[in-house]
Amino acid sequence: MLPCKRSFQVALLLAAISWLSIFASAQKTIGINVVLNTEITNIVLADLGQHGKVRDILYEIRGVSMLAPSSQLTVIQHLPYVAYANPDQPRSTGPVSALPVSDFTGGRSTWDMDAINVTSGPGSANRSVSFDGTGVYVAILDTGLIQTWRLYFPEDRIAAQYATTFGGGGAADNGATPSPPNKWQQDQNSHGTHVTSTILGYSFFGTPTQGVAPKSSVIPVKVLNQNGSGWSSAIARAIVYVTDLHKNQLAAQPMVVNMSLGGSQLDALEKAAIDFAVANGVIICASAGNSGTRGMGFPGAYPPVISAAASGWVQQFTTSTWWFALDVPDPNDPNNFYIASFSSRQKAGQDLDVAAPGDDTVGPYQVNSQQSYFFLSGTSMASPHVTGTVALMLQKNPTLTAAQAESILETSATPLPAGCRTVPLEGQVCWDTDATGAGLLNADAALAATP
Repeated sequence: MLPCKRSFQVALLLAAISWLSIFASAQKTIGINVVLNTEITNIVLADLGQHGKVRDILYEIRGVSMLAPSSQLTVIQHLPYVAYANPDQPRSTGPVSALPVSDFTGGRSTWDMDAINVTSGPGSANRSVSFDGTGVYVAILDTGLIQTWRLYFPEDRIAAQYATTFGGGGAADNGATPSPPNKWQQDQNSHGTHVTSTILGYSFFGTPTQGVAPKSSVIPVKVLNQNGSGWSSAIARAIVYVTDLHKNQLAAQPMVVNMSLGGSQLDALEKAAIDFAVANGVIICASAGNSGTRGMGFPGAYPPVISAAASGWVQQFTTSTWWFALDVPDPNDPNNFYIASFSSRQKAGQDLDVAAPGDDTVGPYQVNSQQSYFFLSGTSMASPHVTGTVALMLQKNPTLTAAQAESILETSATPLPAGCRTVPLEGQVCWDTDATGAGLLNADAALAATP
C-alpha cells in the first residue's frame, strides 16, 4: 500500500506545483496599452485603476498605458469604454551587419546617394536635385545621438531645443515619460547617429559627405535604449510629442518622421498615435524589417506608414574605393540592383512601399569612443533614404499629405521584377515580387512628380 500512498502524494505535489505555476503566470505583471472608444475622464481612469496601475495618459489619442496582472488583460479588453487593449509591444532596430570602413579617402558622394539620383556622379559634391530640405523638420525616433555628434554634423542642423527622450514601457514601473534633458545625446549604440547621417550627410575628418536632405532640421527623439530596444508605449508617446510640436511651436513647418525600428505585431496605442500624426499632417516613414521571408515588422507594415525595403548595388566591393569612386547607374536600370536577402517580404495584411539603398551604406558608427565609420546593412539604413526624399518633396510642396507622398513615391519608383543577382562577398541573391514594393526609390523622379 505504501507505494500507492507515495504515488498519490507525489501526484498531489505535482498538481499543486502546476496550480501554483498557473496562478503565478496569471499574476505576472505586464505593460498593457489601451485605446478608449470615449473621452478620458476621471471616472474612466478610476475604473481602470481597479484593474491595474495607470502610468501614462495620452489624451490626444484617447490612450492609456498601464501596469496590470496578465490575467486582467481579457477583463480590460471587455470593458465597455475600451476599443482596443494589448500587451505593450517590444520594438528594436533589428540586427544590422557592420563592416569597418578601411579607406574613406576623399569621398563626397557615396554610392547610395548616386543610386537614388540625389548626386550626379562618383565623388562629386554636385547634386542632381535643386532641393536640399530647407525648412523641413525630420524627427528621428531612434537611439538618439552619440556624445560626439558635433564631430559629424553641423550644430545648427540638429534642433536640440526640441530633442528629448522617452523611456520606460513594458513591465517597468514607469510610463513613457521624458528622461533627463541631455540623455538623447548620450547614446552608446550609434544606430541613430548612422541613420541621421543618411539624412544630413556627415563630416569625415573634415571632409563633407552628401546626405539626402542636408539642410533639413533633425529632431533626435530617443525611444530605444543602449541596446537598440524599447517599447511601443514609448514610441507612441514620442509620435504624439512630435505631432504636438507640428501643431504648435512648428505649426508653419512641414514634418516627416523616421522610425528605423519595428516589432512583430501592430500595437493599438502606436497605431492610434500614427493615425493622430497622419491626420495632423505629419508623414511617417519606417523600415520594413530584417526578417526576410518571415514577413514585415510593425509599424512599417501598417498601410499609412511609408515603408522601405533594402536594396543593394551589384558592383559593391569590386574595388577598394567602390563606395565613392565608381559611377552608380541611375535607378532607371533595375539590372544594376538587387533586394537584400535579409529585407522583409510583404505578407497578407502588410504594406511594402518602395526599396532604397540599405545593403552596405557608409556612415558614422563610433566604437570604443573613437571617431569611426562603418558600412551598415539593414532596412534601418533604407528608411532614411526614403525619409530624406520625403523631406525634399515637402520642401517643394509643404502641403503634401502622407497618402499623396506615398502615391508619388510609388508611381515614380523604378519597377524591380523578381530575379537573381550575383553579388560580391554574398554570392547569388534572389527575391520575388513580395520583396520590392513598387520598386526602387528615385528621388529626382519623385520630385518631378511632386506638384
